[in-house]
Amino acid sequence: MAFSKNITALYLIKISKWFTLVMPIIVLFYTEMGISVADVFILKSAYSVAMMMLDIPAGYLADTWGRRNCLLTGSICCFIGASCYTFADTFTVFLVAEILLGAGQSLVSGADSALLYDTMLHYKRENDYLKYEGRVTMIGNFSEAFAGIFGGLLAAYSLRLPFHVQCFIAFIGIPASLMLTEHAARVQVKNSFRSLLKIIHYSLFENRELCCNIMFSGIIGAATLTMAWFVQPFLIEIETPTSWFGIIWTVLNLTVGVAALCSDKLDSILGTRKMYALILLFITGGYVMLSFSISNMGLLVLLLFYIVRGFATPILKGYINQITFSEMRATVLSIRNFIIRLMFAAMAPLVGWLHDFYSLSSALQATAAIIFIPGLVFFILEWKQHSHHTPREENGIIKE
Repeated sequence: MAFSKNITALYLIKISKWFTLVMPIIVLFYTEMGISVADVFILKSAYSVAMMMLDIPAGYLADTWGRRNCLLTGSICCFIGASCYTFADTFTVFLVAEILLGAGQSLVSGADSALLYDTMLHYKRENDYLKYEGRVTMIGNFSEAFAGIFGGLLAAYSLRLPFHVQCFIAFIGIPASLMLTEHAARVQVKNSFRSLLKIIHYSLFENRELCCNIMFSGIIGAATLTMAWFVQPFLIEIETPTSWFGIIWTVLNLTVGVAALCSDKLDSILGTRKMYALILLFITGGYVMLSFSISNMGLLVLLLFYIVRGFATPILKGYINQITFSEMRATVLSIRNFIIRLMFAAMAPLVGWLHDFYSLSSALQATAAIIFIPGLVFFILEWKQHSHHTPREENGIIKE
């Protein structure tokens, strides 16, 4: 059945994207290759910039050229980027690899969720979208969690070995993409750049409900991404034994996966407005609580934060998909990803400086304020929007 084949292929693409064996040992590998810490940050900045600059164009390309084509091209880029690490030993080659990996991730991000929703719509199962998006999110986080354990074991033999295995895992995305059947009609345009600007203008200025959803989801996404980078400084602050870093990292990611699996049930119980309020309060509250719990008790705060992170991602994506036209769905999701990266890039230097010159608590509290204020603004604005302005789809036909 084409439905099952699409779902399986999307699961495999998610695994190829998130089963990152090299994350726990990447800095050790760079050090062995003679790469300084300053250069490491340059490499990771190049990756982030590549993703940020290509996120929106990649989503638009998915709408016009096809979700399947973008997923295939993105998987090929990720495979080539991963392959570079199997032989590279210079900064230049690493830089090329990071740009390819960033570009590949951008081509995949948004196109996968859009194709999943289009598949649900085609088989008249759009009400099941959250359940399957939750499963995809769960698989991604489970993959990330267990990959850390296996990557560490492989690195015990050789720091290069995880990269060889990673290359094989990245390759899985290519045949998986070829398995996909696309159901959305591609948009035919004469002026691609002008059409892209029209979608951006429509999403962020004309459709206020969609704009509020995109901005709120982007703010929450930036908050959860920032917290991921606070975990290790927090563990260092409470003098956690090095041997426990991987275990805690795995437990937190497994928690996200389990929570994501239950996201559709929680959403059906609480509804949109209560979910918005719960997500905003618990995400920002998690920062504040952690800032006053720089001790082993803070681990419980992190656990709660990651539970909320688990169901927030698929739920907020689901809201955006429900009020977005099919022919612009991937572009809109890419706008969301762009906002996440942009916000993270804007506030990361500030909170990092606060951590180094003041304290971890100060940095956490500042992040809570940065997230809460715009988050509350867009929560209130979204509350005021009327659902009759929202486009909907019936039997694949867009209606006003």
